[in-house]
Amino acid sequence: MKKIILGGMFLLLAGSLTQAQDTPVYLDETKTIEERVEDALSRMTLEEKVAITHAQSKFSSPGVDRLGISELWMTDGPHGIRPEVLWDEWDQAGWTNDSCVAFPALTCLAATWNPEMAQLYGKSIGEEARYREKDVLLGPGVNIYRTPLNGRNFEYMGEDPYLASRMVVPYVQGVQKNGVAVCVKHYALNNQESNRHTTNVIVDDRALYEIYLPAFKAAVQEGKAWSIMGSYNLYQNQHGCHNQRLLNDILKGEWGFDGVVVSDWGGVHDTGEAISNGLDLEFGTWTNGLSNGTSNAYDNYYLAQPYLKLIKEGKVGTKELDDKVRRILRLMFRTCMNRNKPFGSLCSEAHYEAARRIGEEGIVLLQNNNGLLPIDLNKVKRIAVIGENALKMMTVGGGSSSLKVQREVSPLEGIRKRIGNKAEVIYARGYVGDPSGEYNGVVSGQDLKDNRTPEELTAEAVEVAKAADCVIFIGGLNKSRGQDCEDADRKSLNLSYGQDELIFALAKANPNLVVVNISGNAIAMPWVKEVPAILQAWFLGSEAGNALASVLMGDVNPSGKLPFTFPVSLEDVGAHKLGEYPGILRTDGSKILDEKYNESIYVGYRWTDKEKIKPLFAFGHGLSYTTFEYGKISVDKTTMKANETLTLTVPVTNTGKREGSEVVQLYIRDVKSTLPRPVKELKGFQKVKLAPGETRNISFTIDKEALSYFDDARHEWVAEPGKFEAIVAASATDIRSKVSFALE
Repeated sequence: MKKIILGGMFLLLAGSLTQAQDTPVYLDETKTIEERVEDALSRMTLEEKVAITHAQSKFSSPGVDRLGISELWMTDGPHGIRPEVLWDEWDQAGWTNDSCVAFPALTCLAATWNPEMAQLYGKSIGEEARYREKDVLLGPGVNIYRTPLNGRNFEYMGEDPYLASRMVVPYVQGVQKNGVAVCVKHYALNNQESNRHTTNVIVDDRALYEIYLPAFKAAVQEGKAWSIMGSYNLYQNQHGCHNQRLLNDILKGEWGFDGVVVSDWGGVHDTGEAISNGLDLEFGTWTNGLSNGTSNAYDNYYLAQPYLKLIKEGKVGTKELDDKVRRILRLMFRTCMNRNKPFGSLCSEAHYEAARRIGEEGIVLLQNNNGLLPIDLNKVKRIAVIGENALKMMTVGGGSSSLKVQREVSPLEGIRKRIGNKAEVIYARGYVGDPSGEYNGVVSGQDLKDNRTPEELTAEAVEVAKAADCVIFIGGLNKSRGQDCEDADRKSLNLSYGQDELIFALAKANPNLVVVNISGNAIAMPWVKEVPAILQAWFLGSEAGNALASVLMGDVNPSGKLPFTFPVSLEDVGAHKLGEYPGILRTDGSKILDEKYNESIYVGYRWTDKEKIKPLFAFGHGLSYTTFEYGKISVDKTTMKANETLTLTVPVTNTGKREGSEVVQLYIRDVKSTLPRPVKELKGFQKVKLAPGETRNISFTIDKEALSYFDDARHEWVAEPGKFEAIVAASATDIRSKVSFALE
């Protein structure tokens, strides 16, 4: 149970205090947090200080009972509040009131290209965490999409550092307004799940600062994140959870981070490095909770008795310890000791509405030949829905983001509910992927076993398709190991379970075929020319079916844009073309793999631009049920000084017959630079809703920062004088207007 301090008259009776006080300074809210931190720190014993730097259970760390300081409780996100587990184990605690609303995965949030949706997301999930008495939400994730094989990409915000930065800040702010800390993860360079504990990343400083760090920096400096989670992988031969360069030099030094660095569960490996290299709070070192003794496991953590022993033997000082404790106390006063935080709410209709709105706005219409979508129920009277993902629950599985939901509307259920009696809906399985539905004791309750052969399933699906006016195939990936799931990468870019062959067969059986891909990753589409309509639907959470049906039927005009590039093949991805993924095993017997990021800054569209590769679907791509026309971009001046800003304006008109939203994207090109630079880089975007015939002038303001690159030799950001080009686009390959200007 959590300790609750009521009112202003908390009487301290501990004999170790010199006197009892009605309002201790560290609880006195007339004092600043820093004053209360220093007061509490001065009262703590050495043993109490060491104790609060490590966990006491699977998801909690101790406070100080003697001083009335509350313990901290963590919970997994970032898509919903994880169900309660036993004190020392991953097994379910058996509660009946720990269900939640599952919000769409963060790839879907990024696909909205709408910071207002990120704020709504953070506010809503923060309210759920607060109601469940959680102090720290383990999320959001902002690792960059480097390879489409990464099993955990669905938890992140895409390939572009600017997009991820603009989306993470309002998420952080929305959560923390509830008195719940975010724990932004996984800092840093955790870009694959294969060999995630033993991969040493070798990356140049330009790529580090330009690609992999900006979203974390924005979360810290703009979002004011209260905690950060270290990563499993190594960088410069030190694990991310105790890494001098990442944690001390950059995070706490260059960025001035005043929060807590929390270890990932099982991410700590050495007491000395944990003391010196920036870790503050150690969790989950023995992830089963009980190793190294069933009664004293937590006392044996690296920052527990081993740390205390080194201090008492005079081998290390207490300077680092006091810094860790200050940070932890600061986190406590912001969260568990903050008596002015709101109460929160759980499974409210407002949260379900938020989940549905985010899902609807994140769905991406990739292809719509012949105007097949939206489905016209005046013309379509029999609809065939085919595919396992039409009914498989997607909130269970995937790793630590697995949830126990109050409800989850499947795509098939959502479609049937929306159509009602206006048309006949016939379902066929089509393929069997993973019929199970269990993770850490949470069971979906679905029985998806089907003993028919693939040939029998295909034959049935083809017959159903032939008899329908329209076919909706709902497939893609799932959250099973080797699909979109923690601790394992995908084996291939292609779909599993024979789906590609099935889609070819369905396209031959009925030309009115819609393919709905549910995934958090890009997939290969060898059938792309055979299928008129394709939707990218992500993992949409509790309201999945309702959100999808709204877009399919045209109740909602799709406005999502891809937050990452869909390549034709892995050969079109720099991380694979240049070839060391998933790492080269060292010959010294250490089991460490070195993974060199040979592509450097050329990730995603930066790579396809450089190599002149045509992607399957470009970064920023997404169609609508209406059309938009861009006018000519203009600038308020053709030359800007380093201390000035420049404003660009472009008129955008809805030239179609229905209301819709367009994401106007601004890219900047440095025409000539000393160091190699990408062909163009995203430096602005705005989502605008327009009525039919309406025109709006969209303005962007750019400054020196938008023109800068990181000079690794000088270790500073540089904006070189010279010519630049501002490019307004509807995607990374759909350029609408350009204008030149110069930096003096």
